[in-house]
Amino acid sequence: MRPHYKFWPARMPHAIAPPATSLWHNLAVSALRYPDKAAIVFFGRVLTYAQLKDAAERLAARLKALGVAKGDRVVVDMQNTPQLVIAHFAIFRAEAVVVPVNPMNRAEELKHYITDPGARVAITTADLAGELAAASNALPAGQGLEHLVVTRYADAFDAEVAGPDAPPEAWRGWLLAEHPLPTLTGGQVHTWQSALAEAPLQGELNADPQDLCVLPYTSGTTGLPKGCMHTHASIMHNAVACGLWGSATSETVALVVVPMFHITGMVAVLHAGIFCGATMVVMPRWDRELAGRLISRWKVTSFTNIPTMIIDLLASPNFASFDLSSLKAISGGGAAMPQAVAQRLLEAYGLRYAEGYGLTETAAPSHQNPIDHSKQQCLGIPFFSTDSRIVDPDTLAELPQGEQGEIVISGPQVFQGYWKRPDATADAFFELDGKRFFRSGDLGRMDEDGYFFITDRLKRMINASGHKVWPAEVESLMFRHPAIQEACVIGTKDDYRGESVKAVVVLRPSHRDLVTEQDIIDWCRENMAVYKAPRVVQFVEALPKSGTGKVMWRQLQEAEKAPRAAPID
Repeated sequence: MRPHYKFWPARMPHAIAPPATSLWHNLAVSALRYPDKAAIVFFGRVLTYAQLKDAAERLAARLKALGVAKGDRVVVDMQNTPQLVIAHFAIFRAEAVVVPVNPMNRAEELKHYITDPGARVAITTADLAGELAAASNALPAGQGLEHLVVTRYADAFDAEVAGPDAPPEAWRGWLLAEHPLPTLTGGQVHTWQSALAEAPLQGELNADPQDLCVLPYTSGTTGLPKGCMHTHASIMHNAVACGLWGSATSETVALVVVPMFHITGMVAVLHAGIFCGATMVVMPRWDRELAGRLISRWKVTSFTNIPTMIIDLLASPNFASFDLSSLKAISGGGAAMPQAVAQRLLEAYGLRYAEGYGLTETAAPSHQNPIDHSKQQCLGIPFFSTDSRIVDPDTLAELPQGEQGEIVISGPQVFQGYWKRPDATADAFFELDGKRFFRSGDLGRMDEDGYFFITDRLKRMINASGHKVWPAEVESLMFRHPAIQEACVIGTKDDYRGESVKAVVVLRPSHRDLVTEQDIIDWCRENMAVYKAPRVVQFVEALPKSGTGKVMWRQLQEAEKAPRAAPID
């Protein structure tokens, strides 16, 4: 039963057969087709497809010279830069495996990303090199890095750039800072320029579609992050599928601001863009003013984002001066887009915000909203070649339409399993109707049209006197209040009810002196079931966010549960 096929985009197949080649071939083909076309724009500097391929082949030659062999894992630790793209494809050309790392990680965290995959080579930027070196130097002999390739942001753009392409003034310090190269105990540090001085790598590429190509790490509720084993085939499927779903072509101009170390930016933007021969306008991190200028300047047609970016962009005092007329596709995920914000985009700019859903384990999208038949605050319908069900989390039996259960996924984009964790892999998969399904750990339901809606993380539920409160639902309702810019709902201890609902709220600047915490509580009680309404509201300047911009609700929840210090008499 697939009722969602009634809403499937016209002229698109239900399943696709992606190229049976490695990801490297996507760049090689685009460079052959569009050698002089802009592949990447970074603060005004253009890198053509021919130049991108040449740089990747030169870096691949250096990696080979450093001893990188087929299947070896290479750490890539940097913000969005042209060098990140070059590094990915150099590693693929060397038939090795990319280990993408969140650049916000510090030395103690980075140890795990060196030892768990057994990485001996890492590529990073100068501002992060000290942390990686410190992590490696603190490891026992023989477990650390042997080589560290270091680039500077200024290797990829002109420091004197002015006008709409110029970085924010506040960024110039970290973009242009001269960091001394760190010392790597028992190893060598190499500059970007020296690495790219190699002659381009020659010879045949022997990578198979089933070879491991990317090992991104994902955090669970407990324990250290686990590596997700993705092959060229699983990444290729979603790279091709994302381009097809978004009607991307070689004429597409994409604003690349979602982090490319994260699975969404890596697959749905970077690899989809390279496959299509698109132009990618790259931002190293989010800034609403720069984003508005770049969309206007480069006539951006596609903008993949997270809802908080749209909320922030719309709040810019300079928003009226930005030209969004070139935008044709605007999509994202990671959190529900507030209905009021999506409606404003549609009514004022004719843009339908198409939400999607996916995990690191599913190479980004497993579900996507059709642009012409999207539903707000909805995960969408199962993606190309994908089967998704709702099952009972305890029995794993499939549940009827409309009932809440765990979202499970089967498809060619699903990972092979967790690196060196057969126990976790076994727990993550089960068989249903002869298919291997991945357990997402997310609770949701499917409506009568076959669209999926998330309720919350399996572990994220507030039990208030027996009433189950799902924070995502409460947050969605709270976004309707005109004073609320952002909200995160967590549980708080209640001696009578066991748990009560607490909302941590960021107010819009225009309303900060106009409403009180009690006003918000009163409004909530008037606009939602009383058991859902927050009994506690706390105003804050900002919510904690991950490197991908997601609100870190678990951090707020853990802080709330932490024992309070006893008052001093």
